[in-house]
Amino acid sequence: MPALVWLEDHDYEFPPVEQALTDPDGLLAAGGLLSPKMLLKAYRQGIFPWYSQGQPVLWWSPDPRCVLFPTKLRISRSLRKTLKKQLFAIRQDTAFREVMLQCAQPRKGDSGTWITHEMLEAYCQMHEFGYAHSIECWQENELVGGLYGMSLGDVFFGESMFSNRPDASKVALEYLCHKIQPKLIDVQVYSEHMERMGAEMIPRTQFIEYLKEYCG
Repeated sequence: MPALVWLEDHDYEFPPVEQALTDPDGLLAAGGLLSPKMLLKAYRQGIFPWYSQGQPVLWWSPDPRCVLFPTKLRISRSLRKTLKKQLFAIRQDTAFREVMLQCAQPRKGDSGTWITHEMLEAYCQMHEFGYAHSIECWQENELVGGLYGMSLGDVFFGESMFSNRPDASKVALEYLCHKIQPKLIDVQVYSEHMERMGAEMIPRTQFIEYLKEYCG
């Protein structure tokens, strides 16, 4: 069984994703920095950071991988009605930090968040460099829902979403799929909610091949 690899701050190379631990699923390495160079290398190799306050940076590469092909997005009858009503004004990249801060709010039943201050600043920097993006739902100039993630070539790596109004985050996802039209959306971790929206599990090897083809 492979051992967890510890990265030093000067390390800029990840171990092969095949060395990721299966329990917990996909934990590959710990430590290192959330620098632009490190984050870009990680995403291009199918790796992402995910950890809680007080922990070192933890790097993951699950197998299988949860993804959404935009052409397979499932739109429920209720969401279709919401879209038809045009309840939200959709904007891109006008409130990236605010979207992250909303996503960082503890969910029902949770006491904390994995979007630490270090994560917030790292992804805001990636936004300034043109790699991280937000899609926002507004009502009467109030931000009520949205999502954010990393974009490399034709792949959108979804990080988190929030909704303060019914269907707001789903409307943002529909906009991403049908207006932005990436070839692949990385959902990272399985959830029943995303499965209902059309997400599916694929082998990590297949996911890596998609990255080689679509990331540019």
